[in-house]
Amino acid sequence: MATLEQVRRRIDALDQEIQRLISERARCAQEIGRIKQQSGDAVFYRPEREAQVLAAVKQRNQGPLSDDEMARLFREIMSACLALERPLKIAFLGPEGTYTQTAALKHFGHSARTVPLDAIDEVFREVEAGSADYGVVPVENSSEGMVTHTLDMFLSSGLNICGEVVLRIHHHLLSREDSLAQVRRIYSHQQSFAQCREWLDAHLAGAEREVVGSNAAAARRAAEEAGTAAIAGETAGELYGLHSLARNIEDQPDNTTRFLIIGRQSTEPSGNDKTSLLLSTKNRPGALYSLLEPFRRHGISLTRIESRPSRRAMWDYVFFVDIEGHASEPRVSAALEELDAHAAMVKILGAFPRAALD
Repeated sequence: MATLEQVRRRIDALDQEIQRLISERARCAQEIGRIKQQSGDAVFYRPEREAQVLAAVKQRNQGPLSDDEMARLFREIMSACLALERPLKIAFLGPEGTYTQTAALKHFGHSARTVPLDAIDEVFREVEAGSADYGVVPVENSSEGMVTHTLDMFLSSGLNICGEVVLRIHHHLLSREDSLAQVRRIYSHQQSFAQCREWLDAHLAGAEREVVGSNAAAARRAAEEAGTAAIAGETAGELYGLHSLARNIEDQPDNTTRFLIIGRQSTEPSGNDKTSLLLSTKNRPGALYSLLEPFRRHGISLTRIESRPSRRAMWDYVFFVDIEGHASEPRVSAALEELDAHAAMVKILGAFPRAALD
């Protein structure tokens, strides 16, 4: 059997080799940047390319690290290498420390520059103006439903959906204190209190509960005041220097939020894609059926359909539809062409790599 010192020497040698290879990869990224500049290609970030790389990382993983953990490591390497070409500026629905920022970091890595904004429409405007490369906004929660403000922005915005992030929402009890017995007051957003009610009643029934505007604000208050704690995520804890007194205290462990990546350019096929559409039709019998029938005929599955007021006339509605496949695939393209002949409006909001749930 190898001695402890022998194993440590082996780790040291592996670390040197890993570092050498990362540096070599970074130099390749710099070369790609130079080639793109010479050819006039201004698009440095390719969502479909990164999705393919991460899918390959998971496919060839042989453990003992999990597929998701290995993908996270490569995500950060890719983020750092991309920053050598040009650091990305990512607008997100703030403030700092929210789950939307966590989604942005999960998708783009920590080498991207994240910029918090106060409202969803501000995120759209920042990207439309070119002040940010991409934006990240919430669109759907498994317990609260659709974020209608995000959907409504696509009625007038010309931005594309370039990707999605599916994030399991884990609430942690964060504090400066060392034990639950020291916690006299808890700060949190109203929704988080509701989602953690059973745990709080069982473990901190006597603590005062104070509602604040966001979980990030709750973490900031807990960092400033003794005898307090906050319900928030890991990003907020890292930002404000708090540690977890209890992890995953949500009553529903499958609470999940989906976020959209919005940008100014379209995304090429990755091999595992979705397409989002905005559809409208005249108010007549069988109108919705006529919208959906081309997808059935071409064997295309719908993953989401939502209706929203069109804002054009009273009782006039549009439909947001997510389908499997990329808009450029032959069967999807054929269905869209057929649909275009019957619908009052067909707008492709984006075709993008399907997100994996960690």
